[in-house]
Amino acid sequence: MVTLFETGYADQNDIARCFGYSARTLRRYQERLKAGGLSALARPEGRPAGSPSGGKKKHERNQTILRLKAKGMSNRWIAGRLGLSEKAVRKSLRRLGWKSDPELDLPFLSKADSQAKQAPVSASKLIETPPSAAGQPPDKMPQPQTGSTAKSFDTNPLDRSMDRLLAAIGLLDDALPVFAPTRSLPRAGVLLAIPALVASGLLSTAEKIYGSLGPAFYGLRTTLVAYVLLALLRIPRPETLKEYSPGDLGRIVGLDRMPEMKTLRRKLARLASLKGSYRLGREVARQRIAKRGKVLGFLYIDGHVRAYHGKHKVPKAYVTRMHLAAPATTDYWVNDQRGDPLFVVTADANAAMTRMLTPVLREVRELLGPRRHSTVVFDRGGWSPKLFQELLAMGFDILTYRKGRIRHIAEERFTRHKAKLDGRPVEYLLNDQPVRFLKGKLRLRQVTRLTETGHQTPIVTTRWDLRAIVVAHRMFHRP
Repeated sequence: MVTLFETGYADQNDIARCFGYSARTLRRYQERLKAGGLSALARPEGRPAGSPSGGKKKHERNQTILRLKAKGMSNRWIAGRLGLSEKAVRKSLRRLGWKSDPELDLPFLSKADSQAKQAPVSASKLIETPPSAAGQPPDKMPQPQTGSTAKSFDTNPLDRSMDRLLAAIGLLDDALPVFAPTRSLPRAGVLLAIPALVASGLLSTAEKIYGSLGPAFYGLRTTLVAYVLLALLRIPRPETLKEYSPGDLGRIVGLDRMPEMKTLRRKLARLASLKGSYRLGREVARQRIAKRGKVLGFLYIDGHVRAYHGKHKVPKAYVTRMHLAAPATTDYWVNDQRGDPLFVVTADANAAMTRMLTPVLREVRELLGPRRHSTVVFDRGGWSPKLFQELLAMGFDILTYRKGRIRHIAEERFTRHKAKLDGRPVEYLLNDQPVRFLKGKLRLRQVTRLTETGHQTPIVTTRWDLRAIVVAHRMFHRP
């Protein structure tokens, strides 16, 4: 390149374009040739030996990473200590050949547990028919233990070959979780949700309704736990499992590997064919009402649009996350006073909230009973004075925003209200007055809030017994 330019065959721009370089690079080569001759043009690849990021400092950093890892520190702790990312520490350990010792004693394991070694159990001993039962038919073969005394026959948590064999011959309905000792496992914090999952009654209720998925390594309990934990890990669809290691996810649920996409899809299709989802949701809701009936004085109903990616033709709806109208379905969630879900209903063909409130609250009335009183809180999507009359006849009070053009209220008619609600100080400028609709047939209470910018937000309700600040707080601080 330099020779062509110096001999005058072409200019800098043409030479640089033909060789795929910039003109600045060609000028840099000219300077190197002039300063150091041909040897200056033949620079070795990589960083110079004396660069700050290489050499001695890099070696010292690697030794520090190995020393801290040998002391049992996690990758995240080491990264924070050295000012690196967790990914950089993980790559450095892989490059340096670091291998964790699976037999190390862990702080949360007793010595007896970590040192105990069970004798391996052969498959022939497990499925062998005892001498007294030699003449019995195959359907009376000994079954593995179930219930509280059930256990896995695999001694190595990372190799569940024996349990898979038992499932293949029809002697196992669901593999029990067996966890392998480890010092660092990404995403293991999701296991903190297991007590809440058990307390929700989902697993026990599903077992009563569905029974069993038949002889399988991934049974009913494992399938439900896998779906719940994947949702908490922000893995929304089984197809996304292709981006994760089945072994690492499997260790979280106590298996050698997480069920993959086709397996989860097959299990979900099997559950759908049994058509027990309605009974499952209804029974779980009944249990929550029985345990937490005190927090059902206010019920919050809200619609959430969920994008649809299937093959069926679905009406379009506005998806806020995507900022456009796309094929989607609308789920209407009914939550209690603390914001915990009671149940969810998917609207038919994206029906508006005014059409969905009546059937949803009929279901709520059956769950609460005929005498239980509750206040329904929803947004402007459910505004309809005629609908309010129906809800009042069903025994529900309402609390919602007022919709439409409204005459402004003079600012001197607003008064300041202060209170401490739900453990937090609350302060509003409010106006409280009665209003009428449907030619005076429907009388409601209107509480209007005035903001510092002068904006007025009217709220209507049938609760005349509540203080105005409580009405505003329940509306503006919906969970």
